[in-house]
Amino acid sequence: MRSKLGLTMISVIVVLLMPIHVWATEPFAKVGTYSLQFLKIGPSSRPSGMGSAFTALADDASATYWNPAGMVDVTNTAIMLEHTIWPADISLDYASVVFTMPFLPGTWGASARALSMDPQVERTIFLPGGTGREFDAGDMSFGLSYSQFFTDKFSAGATVHFVHSGLAEKSVNTYTVDFGLIYRIGFRGMRLGMMIQSLGGKVDYDSREAKIPTTFKVGLSMAAYRQGAHSLNGVGEFSHPSDNTETVNLGGEYSFNQFFYLRGGYNFGYDAKGAAAGFGLRIDTTQTSDLDFGYAWEDYGFLGDVHRLTLGFSY
Repeated sequence: MRSKLGLTMISVIVVLLMPIHVWATEPFAKVGTYSLQFLKIGPSSRPSGMGSAFTALADDASATYWNPAGMVDVTNTAIMLEHTIWPADISLDYASVVFTMPFLPGTWGASARALSMDPQVERTIFLPGGTGREFDAGDMSFGLSYSQFFTDKFSAGATVHFVHSGLAEKSVNTYTVDFGLIYRIGFRGMRLGMMIQSLGGKVDYDSREAKIPTTFKVGLSMAAYRQGAHSLNGVGEFSHPSDNTETVNLGGEYSFNQFFYLRGGYNFGYDAKGAAAGFGLRIDTTQTSDLDFGYAWEDYGFLGDVHRLTLGFSY
């Protein structure tokens, strides 16, 4: 018992001390110098409604993005579809599936996402009103994920993404890798998660190389309250992106009878991103399958609001 409590306290102290680095170092922000920024937009209304603090808790089909090490907690085949209404008439669509195969060990996942917008009017210095032509722009990726338990408390996972980005006649292709760990502490449902996201090289637009925004995340989650049909999960996360200053995310999820969910959170250290909230419904369709619906709202300040709709099915 003492060893469990000691490990718990060490984990809590490490996670809580991480944000001190945010104010202590004040690193140079490399905003606008990295490409493929859509890789940092997280999917699913559930984590978004909790302030995007999901690295430690990731336990559903969205774990293919948030932390593939959490896919081992998905015991059934799980499918998730999401549509995000982004500022400036931009849309983000995400689909993922997590499953096991009887002839192979571990848990597998596949995912796809696409950032799209309406055709844009081509403008030049001499024809600012438009040339009469239009061009398309957008990004997409396809990922394959794998995770496995290495002990009864420790799991690891990885995702390999093929990434495509296009702007008018120009396009680039590349690969990125995500790697995550989750340790189940064994005290009040506490979980410690770590994630390195979007490891990759560079992309080349018109002979001008641009780096890919790699992000390191560490998070902690715990079952803050459980009594009868009521439960409350608390989550916290620290992120260190390679192209910006550090951020902190905090949130929580209330569940009533594993049927109705309320979520809330806050994103600290962002230029625009702030408060977040959402709700979810889970309906048992059979004894072994269920249907999930979720909605999340995020405040992006002067950019406006972001709305997310998620539909999930497991069997």
